[in-house]
Amino acid sequence: MAAGIPDSKAMTLSLIIKWGGQEFPLSALSEEDTVMDLKHSLKSLTGVLPERQKLLGLKYKGKPADNSMKLGVLKLKPNTKIMMMGTREESLEDVLAPPPDNDDVVNDFDIEEEVVEVENREENLAKISRRVKDYKVEVLNPPREGKKLLVLDVDYTLFGQYVALASWLVRPGCPEPYGAVYTMESDGAGHKSLVKKNNHENRLRHYPGDHRSCAETGLELMRPYLHEFLTSAYEDYDIVIWSATSMKWIEAKMKELGVSTNENYKITFMLDSAAMITVHTPRRGLIAVKPLGVIWGKYGDSYSKRNTIMFDDIGRNFLMNPQNGLKIRPFMKAHLNRDKDKELLKLSEYLKEIAKLEDLSDLNHKHWEKYLSKKQGQS
Repeated sequence: MAAGIPDSKAMTLSLIIKWGGQEFPLSALSEEDTVMDLKHSLKSLTGVLPERQKLLGLKYKGKPADNSMKLGVLKLKPNTKIMMMGTREESLEDVLAPPPDNDDVVNDFDIEEEVVEVENREENLAKISRRVKDYKVEVLNPPREGKKLLVLDVDYTLFGQYVALASWLVRPGCPEPYGAVYTMESDGAGHKSLVKKNNHENRLRHYPGDHRSCAETGLELMRPYLHEFLTSAYEDYDIVIWSATSMKWIEAKMKELGVSTNENYKITFMLDSAAMITVHTPRRGLIAVKPLGVIWGKYGDSYSKRNTIMFDDIGRNFLMNPQNGLKIRPFMKAHLNRDKDKELLKLSEYLKEIAKLEDLSDLNHKHWEKYLSKKQGQS
């Protein structure tokens, strides 16, 4: 267990969620987790967004339990069965309409005023402790001795707006090849995707809503210099991918972009939304964040706040570890910005510069460009 992360004494809950004719056992939650934590766990299992979930029978004093309510207050018995209503299916009209901008990106807030309130709160540290204990990590490549750690978000950080997951995209007016049949699925983060069912093969298809030709590929929405960036970073850093979606979608994106099979660098492991926690902030209420303490708790011999940096286009995702977070400019409207976006190229130089340091925790990544310009001016 990493230093600063207390052992949780809260009782673990065992629940059974019934949805879509299936039962989903849950045992990674405790009495200190909230209803929203439960919904985020269900999002990872089913792909149904928390705001679309309706949990029948989950009540307090005769009324539906509020998202911020702790599960321990509800006095749930072991293996309590809860019925969930909600769907990840989308209508064809919704998919073919131009999607709105990502509200998380547009409405992100400055985290500095919230940090003191949540970073060291006991209940949040206890949630991290439970993730360390219960979240299962599949290590793809073992940590390397002497390397720092780079944690990367996916959508809007590495890939452009409305990420594509296949070699062609379905568009309004585009012909359906080979008489294909499609159904709708959601990746659990609001991205709407067509699943092609043809010759007993399921292949992911996604309409990004940017009205381009039928033949465009997912690779064209890759952020410029992605592979060069990862190749350079790998010389000094182990690389971890962390997305607020489900693991199957992360794996699909990494495969489509050639990240998981690239010979010039290796991904150490990947984390999905189930590794996140929710925290209550005074001004913004309950929000989901990516606590680096989960990684440090599991791999404390290799990684700590002294050698870790995290890139995310949403600043509140590193609310629990603001000193280690760098808010990257979101890569939006890829068809307009792909020729002029050089964010990864410049950040590659920054990573190379700070890799020389023994301790990264004293840096203020908010001013990374000034730091880089100063260092380059001295050389």
